[in-house]
Amino acid sequence: MRIETILDQIDLGAMALPSFQRGYVWNRDQVRGLMDSLYRKHPVGSLLMWTTKTESAATRGDGQLTPGSVKLLLDGQQRVTSLYGIIRGQPPRFFEGNAQAFTGLYFNLDEERFEFYAPIKMRDDPRWVSVTELMGSGLGDFVARINANPVLQPRLTDYITHLNAIQTIKQVDLHIEEVTGEDKTVDVVVDIFNRVNSGGTKLSKGDLALAKICAEWPEARDEMNRRLEKWRNAGFHFRLE
Repeated sequence: MRIETILDQIDLGAMALPSFQRGYVWNRDQVRGLMDSLYRKHPVGSLLMWTTKTESAATRGDGQLTPGSVKLLLDGQQRVTSLYGIIRGQPPRFFEGNAQAFTGLYFNLDEERFEFYAPIKMRDDPRWVSVTELMGSGLGDFVARINANPVLQPRLTDYITHLNAIQTIKQVDLHIEEVTGEDKTVDVVVDIFNRVNSGGTKLSKGDLALAKICAEWPEARDEMNRRLEKWRNAGFHFRLE
């Protein structure tokens, strides 16, 4: 499924995050690595979805789901959330975490390199372009800016190629594996989730325990976060895990 289609499915409520999923934990290096791989057409792995009935789906966020069935993201949340944030310019509605990890990503037209915004380095250098702005507005405005700049104009063709390579990231196809069937209860799916997520940014014992708890009590994460906020206001600082 194309990346742009995945993002549309999230907006429509046809794709969501199960309540037992943890929040967003990636850092800027991981986000840059993902975008660099996609830009260079390197593989970035498949996604794992659980297709289940909408009426029985316990999901993160307060967005409305499509009637009938919904696809819940078991593996690939960090990649999908990063791409949504960069391309849409805001986090998805199921987001929980630090949006600064994917906010302000820029691309250097000469060096073909992604970096996060640094005012002193980038403010007066037209070779740095905002990836989110490019994804949202398209090539036209950027091509006009380059063509009007006598320093950049000689490499106009190269720069258009580089900009187009970023734009076409939205058309990259990500392979999706699906978990389906009446026998796939929440307990079975949580077990699959924990097995699959034993790699990557490793789940802590607290994350694993919370996934199990949320399978039985979907509101657990929200309730615990409310308690954490109450204790934080009283001067006691704990982490969810």
